[in-house]
Amino acid sequence: MRKGWIILSLVILIVNIAQAQNSKKEKDTIQAKNLPDVTVVGRNSKSDYQQMPEIVGTNIYAGKKNALIVLDNVQGNVVTNNMRQVLAKVPGIHIWESDPSGIQIGIAARGLSPNRSWEFNVRQNGYDIAADPFGYPEAYYNPQLQAVQRIEIVRGQGSLQYGPQFGGLVNYILRNGSEINKTFEFETQQTVGSNGLFNSYNAIGGKKGKVHYYTFFDHRNGDGWRQNGQYYTNAGYGTVTYNFTDRFSLTAEVMRSHIRSQQPGGLTDAQIKQDAQQSFRSRNWFDITWTTPALIANFKINDKTRWNTKLFGTIGNRNSVGFLQSITTKDSINATTLTYNNRVVNLDQYRNYGLESRIITDYHLGKMKNTLSGGIRLYTGTTTRQADGKGTTGTGYDVSITGNYPRDITFASKNIAVFTENIFRITDKFLIIPGIRYEWLEGSSSGRNGYTSGGTEIILQNITRSRSFILAGIGTEYHVTKATEVYGNISQAYRPIQFANLQAPPTTDVVDPDLKDAKGYNIDLGYRGKVKNFLQFDISGFYLQYDNRVGTVTVSGTPSYRLITNVGSSTSKGFEGYAEFNPIRAFGKSKHADLIIFGSYGYTDAKYSGDHKDANTKGKKVENAPANIFRGGITAGYKGFLLTAQISTVGETFSDANNTVTASSNGNTGLIPSYTVTDLTATYKFTKGINLKAGMNNLFDERYFTRRAGGYPGPGALPADGRTFFISVGAKF
Repeated sequence: MRKGWIILSLVILIVNIAQAQNSKKEKDTIQAKNLPDVTVVGRNSKSDYQQMPEIVGTNIYAGKKNALIVLDNVQGNVVTNNMRQVLAKVPGIHIWESDPSGIQIGIAARGLSPNRSWEFNVRQNGYDIAADPFGYPEAYYNPQLQAVQRIEIVRGQGSLQYGPQFGGLVNYILRNGSEINKTFEFETQQTVGSNGLFNSYNAIGGKKGKVHYYTFFDHRNGDGWRQNGQYYTNAGYGTVTYNFTDRFSLTAEVMRSHIRSQQPGGLTDAQIKQDAQQSFRSRNWFDITWTTPALIANFKINDKTRWNTKLFGTIGNRNSVGFLQSITTKDSINATTLTYNNRVVNLDQYRNYGLESRIITDYHLGKMKNTLSGGIRLYTGTTTRQADGKGTTGTGYDVSITGNYPRDITFASKNIAVFTENIFRITDKFLIIPGIRYEWLEGSSSGRNGYTSGGTEIILQNITRSRSFILAGIGTEYHVTKATEVYGNISQAYRPIQFANLQAPPTTDVVDPDLKDAKGYNIDLGYRGKVKNFLQFDISGFYLQYDNRVGTVTVSGTPSYRLITNVGSSTSKGFEGYAEFNPIRAFGKSKHADLIIFGSYGYTDAKYSGDHKDANTKGKKVENAPANIFRGGITAGYKGFLLTAQISTVGETFSDANNTVTASSNGNTGLIPSYTVTDLTATYKFTKGINLKAGMNNLFDERYFTRRAGGYPGPGALPADGRTFFISVGAKF
């Protein structure tokens, strides 16, 4: 920790000296692209895809592979969080489509696992919302996209500012009403669709004097495309900002979300071919309650320096109850008891609290203006897990049990980080952006991990892992023209030891005392920008090295045992490209018509390295890593009408590291075939405040699946939705 503070203090001291020496210099010879107010990004553009400016608030995005998705401009089904449509223009994003309600978003890139987006650092308004970003980074909660103003996505070098991730950052920025200039405004969006879909989004916001506020309530329910797939969600959010002065503001906000969904379970490949809508699990339920309070301070110290501090928390509960046997085992009434068998109940509680404080300042070296950003992060999290409880024989949602929970474990994580990045403007075209991050973290586990056959408690191995290290990276930009640039970066990244790796049954498994965090690095090199107002593009290559991957190997002996250890490395390399072309702007002069043609393509070659300790996986392809992902489409518009057709093609991929091709009898392993899905969406804006939207998802009723699961929400292969439609009416007053 001391090293990090010393580094940051020295850098800030140097900056202050340089700034004092140059305080009387003339105005900057160049103007940095930056936006001090994060809420204005993308507001006045009609495009749903943009590049992030070099600076937003106190964050540096120069030199990084990034994308900005403006939700107001997305032509797709945002009601059910359809990420296939929302992220269509972000190349290489692999999406698990096993939750048609949009409750569980699973995305990844560059050969990483989409499991609840856990290889991304998932944030809301700049702060953590995952179960635990260090020990259990699954994003059980994701905000309703109707309430999201934009999504920021950063690859590679984002690890220096945001910490543990190989995939990058996904940051959902919620609507906050800051653009409303009247005392009161009411917004509503009402949606109905296939399979009993109903969604009601209602919000009010306004500004009076030094205060602006925004609050919404969102309700969604449906029966699901498959049998036994009913669900509902309720979410409420409120934010109030008080501007004490033109320079200082304080924001208080809180989100409360409750989700309950029936889990139809997995199927075998044969069952999917027979009828993908069928379900053999009617008693499986998932229930999630998530509360995310935050207090955010923004202070403009002077014209060159801004400061931001976030104090935040995550108070979450994840409950599940169900019959978890293989799909080849029927969940039927027991002939002896004349009831169903008892279900299994698992409960998790997450109580996490953190603080992040950042400062950004401009200073001069010679005639060039440079920018320094730095900050500190403090975090503590506690996860309480009660598992394998003997549940009821009923069919509805009921988490009551008989007896106690065989597994009753507490996981804890702590983190302190100091980070800094600097934009050195060598010339008005050439930028170098080095950065460094110091991390201290600790993970521990304690409690009961079950009972022996004789009823004796199995006490969890007393495991605590404490360590510290430094991550470094450097990025660069060269502005070929005013609107295009070559960019590149290389940055170290890491993935902490997960709670699951500290939960070893002492009778069968042993945790390697030298178990290390997974570490590696990302490299990006690309060219991006705009040509006038009719073409924008971003083409790049990447290289991701993922070392010290954690896995399990069998150690021979008397007796033999399973060792949880660092099993080896994987390498992902490939291409990510996006282009959007408007022929009417390029060749025509129409003021009312519009035509946009776009395409995004990601190629990924992800393989396990030869040093892998598991001989069965050496040289094999990484699971859940399709080599080819293409999404493209066309949007035609005239005055207030827009029609978008989009196609999404995803190549085949393996579901396990052994690269098993033939599907297992229970559907848990085997090849995941390629698929192509077409979507159609139309929007008509009667006025600025009144709109009508409609869409048909999976227009040609393709049968496909993106995931095989060994446990929840399976087991088995999980079919994606067939053809569905929606229609939505919205208004602002």
